[in-house]
Parts: sequence; C-alpha cells; structure tokens
Amino acid sequence: MNGEAGSRPRIVVGVDGSQSSREALRWAAGQAKLSGAELDAVTTWKLPTNWAGPYPEGLDPEADASKVLEETLRAVLGEHPDVEVHTRVFEGHPAPSLIDVARGAQLLVVGSHGHGAFTGMLLGSVSEHCVSHSPCPVVVVRYAHDPS
Repeated sequence: MNGEAGSRPRIVVGVDGSQSSREALRWAAGQAKLSGAELDAVTTWKLPTNWAGPYPEGLDPEADASKVLEETLRAVLGEHPDVEVHTRVFEGHPAPSLIDVARGAQLLVVGSHGHGAFTGMLLGSVSEHCVSHSPCPVVVVRYAHDPS
C-alpha cells in the first residue's frame, strides 16, 4: 500500500483513525475505484506542546501515526484494496498538510466530527479549513452517529 504517487488522477483522504475518517476513507476508496484514481491516505502527528517533563524513552509519534494509518487502511479496505493506495505521514497540523498534498489532486476527502444538534451543523476546524483553502474540490463525509 505504500509508495510514491504515479501519474494517474489522485484522490487525497485525511485519516486519523476516527470513525468519521474511516467513513471518509471508505467513500474516497469507492470514488477512486469508480474514477480510476490513486488514493493518497494522509495522516499527521504532533508532539504535545504542554508537556512538563522529558518525553518518555522510546516515544515515536511518527511511528505511532503510521501504525494508526496502516491499521485503519487494513480495517476499512482489507489486505488487498481494489485501488492503489499511497500513505503519507507528516508532522504538523492536518489541515495545511492535506492542502499541500491536495495540490494537483482530483479531489480531497475529509471526515466531519459532528457533535450534536447545534454543533453538528458546523464543520470541524480541519474540514472547514480544507473547504476554504483547498486547491481542488472537497467532499466532507459526515459520520452519522447511531443514537441507540
């Protein structure tokens, strides 16, 4: 699943392991299959800025983020996805990273973390930033919580 993107059209999807990003990944993979596009699955990581002491020995947030990405891809798409998938892991905030990777892409797909009646009407900060700044069309996939 890993590697550099080729010359086919690309669909970029943000993946953080949450249910909404899983739904976005599922939707993006379906669209990639329909359109013959490659899929760029992107995740990010950041060291905590409010940490009061030395970081624990063996801390490797990049490896942890890569593991979450790979596990999410396997859980959603299976061991042998129907589309070509490239993984990308960046240090920093997800919104600018997604915008950078989306340059030249056919589509950017992100999940939305709706949290109830009022806040559910609003997009999350990442999806809102992507909608406002993306160099390509954006699809925001909303995860419908099951209240039961």
